[in-house]
Amino acid sequence: MNKNDIADIRKRFKVDSDLLTITDIYNIYIRQESSEIYHEESQAFPLLDREQQELFLANFKKVLGGKLGMKLFEVKFEPQTDEQPDHAQKLLYAGLQAEEADEWKDEMQHLALKMVKEVQYEKDLVVTFIRGNYFKKTKRNSEETEIDARDEVFTTPFILCSMNHTDLPKRSIVFDFIEREFKANTMIDPIINLASPVGGFLFPSFTDNAADVNHILYAAGKVNKPDYRFIEEVLNGEEIMTAADDKAVFEEIIKHVVGEEVASQTLANVYEAVHRLTEVDEEDEEPEEPPALDKVQIERVLKMSGVDYVDAEQVKNAFESVVDDDMYEMKATHIVPSYTSKSIKIETKVANIAISPQDLKYVKQVNYDGKRCILIEVEEDTIIDGFKLISEKLLN
Repeated sequence: MNKNDIADIRKRFKVDSDLLTITDIYNIYIRQESSEIYHEESQAFPLLDREQQELFLANFKKVLGGKLGMKLFEVKFEPQTDEQPDHAQKLLYAGLQAEEADEWKDEMQHLALKMVKEVQYEKDLVVTFIRGNYFKKTKRNSEETEIDARDEVFTTPFILCSMNHTDLPKRSIVFDFIEREFKANTMIDPIINLASPVGGFLFPSFTDNAADVNHILYAAGKVNKPDYRFIEEVLNGEEIMTAADDKAVFEEIIKHVVGEEVASQTLANVYEAVHRLTEVDEEDEEPEEPPALDKVQIERVLKMSGVDYVDAEQVKNAFESVVDDDMYEMKATHIVPSYTSKSIKIETKVANIAISPQDLKYVKQVNYDGKRCILIEVEEDTIIDGFKLISEKLLN
């Protein structure tokens, strides 16, 4: 799945949508103390009152929110074996094919039992499963036909899971309109925090409007903090790398090739070269997958950045010293997520400065009066707490 696929299905989660229908919903309450299923409830989604539907739909959109490689990860299932009767891919596929709601619920219950096995949750947890159908319009040239694009669609049955913690209501003073008096709020019913899901997934993944049952889209609760145990033991997925992991690997490889010390201009050139790889041709209607950097691309980037002495053997050795996989690739968007936003941090004991990769060329470290200083070239006045700074001449 790419970001366009995710954005399209995400915006369909709304009441009365004709391009996404939800048939069943299955809620499971898991107690923190015992880590077991305390209560379960299954029913047809259309039977929920409208307000409940709106709350759940907003929650499902949040599950699919975030960037690929940071909060969302396309995970490949590990191969199934005879020793894994509860393999997640098998349970989900069986649930997807189930004709009766009870059959689907049974498969999801097996999956939920894997979630609570040998796990102690921080708070009570509510796991919500839904199944439905997602319809994606075919793209056709309007000059070729006058038929409404809705007449022909790609249909993808899907299962989505959302995991949410519960919170106890805070003690407060309320006004009782019936008794016309102020009194303490005595409600003790836990509140499901639908605004901040702590995890979830979408099955199957889909590429080019075709379902891919060998992959699942996993959603983490926090950026760059996937639950690896959940991915491996519950979803039976293969190892994943986050955007932060990719960036760290890239930095280590560069250090092995050019050394720990580097000029700001060289670093600026490296980021600019990587950014060029991510630029999309304006004539392309649908951008392809973000380009990936392998050994060959890293060598090209360094040479484009002015590091003339680098060769293929140096990059190969750097790869082997940092990662085990000789064919490892990093997404360019993970290394330079935004070329224009202040995504680079300059850290010193005196101050921390945020700057964009495109402006890194204006930063230099210089020696002044025997001391190391950060020099930033600016075209406009510098304002600190509303005061305009006076230009000072540097004297040797």
